[in-house]
Amino acid sequence: MLQLSANEIDRVIEMAWEDRTPFEAIYHQFKITEAEVIMLMRKELKPSSFRMWRKRVQGRKTKHSKLRVFDKGRFKCSRQKNISRNKISKR
Repeated sequence: MLQLSANEIDRVIEMAWEDRTPFEAIYHQFKITEAEVIMLMRKELKPSSFRMWRKRVQGRKTKHSKLRVFDKGRFKCSRQKNISRNKISKR
């Protein structure tokens, strides 16, 4: 796994918790595979938080681009900034 700064680790964790952010988007921005995200979450979260997260994302269609169905197009939150291979977006 790549060496990530504290800000990048925080952003990866935030993206992993988001329901509509697929693992592929995390890989595209940070070059971290799904398995590496899981390892990072296990390392950075409390054990109970990690178990809650794993239960939540396991089998979730929105976390995997290939399993997603877009009948009405993609959803984008009005507060979400455009991601164009940028590192950490400012809030």
